[in-house]
Amino acid sequence: MGPLSAVYRMVLSGRGLLYKTGLKKTRKLPVRVISIGNLTLGGTGKTPAVIALAQEAKKRGFNPCILTRGYKGKAKGPCFAGMGEGPVLNAYEAGDEPVLMAERLTGIPIVMGRNRYQSGMFAINNVPAPLSIDMFILDDGFQHIALDRDTDVLLINASNPFGNGKLFPEGILREPMSAMRRGDIIVLSNSNLAGKEAIMSLTNEIKGLCPGSAVYRASHMPTAVVSLTGETESPDILSGAKVSAFSGIANPDHFRPALASRGADVVKLMSFRDHFHYHQRDIDKIVENSAGLRIITTEKDLVKLRELELPDDISALRIDFSIEKEFYDHVFNIMDV
Repeated sequence: MGPLSAVYRMVLSGRGLLYKTGLKKTRKLPVRVISIGNLTLGGTGKTPAVIALAQEAKKRGFNPCILTRGYKGKAKGPCFAGMGEGPVLNAYEAGDEPVLMAERLTGIPIVMGRNRYQSGMFAINNVPAPLSIDMFILDDGFQHIALDRDTDVLLINASNPFGNGKLFPEGILREPMSAMRRGDIIVLSNSNLAGKEAIMSLTNEIKGLCPGSAVYRASHMPTAVVSLTGETESPDILSGAKVSAFSGIANPDHFRPALASRGADVVKLMSFRDHFHYHQRDIDKIVENSAGLRIITTEKDLVKLRELELPDDISALRIDFSIEKEFYDHVFNIMDV
């Protein structure tokens, strides 16, 4: 381990010790909390998983509310990014992920803020009566140990689980692999991008490290092409199309195979850093380099472009989280214990 990662590990250990010894207190919200998070720096498909879990919770009769940090958002929380009827802030104010969740989720409020306990209490005290909250979904909550939770769901990217196995900044791990033991449920995301032998080997490795955790496999699949106005079409319209694709996501390597899986011919692929803030000059350059090609991006990127001048035919590929029903049964049965 290099010196920078060693310092980072010492900081993590010191922080954990403060909570274990009671010098720092873990706070508990008055309703149930499910946390969805990861062990690595992005690329696990967390946002589609949060959306899917919130939709399933609503379908099963719960009134969930999502608590999110609002990474890169300029608004000071706690505040609503959405109140169940679309976004109330733009991506510059709230960050791209809260706005995307607010666009996708009807009847489910999204509250952003660094302090999740304060955000939760803000939601309880300010949400309209018809949306009376009985469950919080904690977005990117695995490392937020300041807030107690009933269930910890940990996503592991099956196509690149742990990178080089080193802690940030020398690797992609946010915590040592031993931290996986905190996960009640471990989900191997992007399983559709990994081979059967790799999945089996990873499953056995995780079960060896975390014998008390349940392990499920999930896929992230293209389900729609979304226009600037929010209209959706089947992703099959990409079959045979020559496309110019661009994205600012944690794992751009996933974007090409997602497009190719629907028959698109990816002629150009432009990658920007995760949560990239686009300016008009960036879009103008993309358009200039995409003559004669269909321009497509991700949904997370599209929500950041609405304030800019865009060609009418620009669209986004929607990726949804797909997992067996038993995963949801497990999550909600844990909560009912």
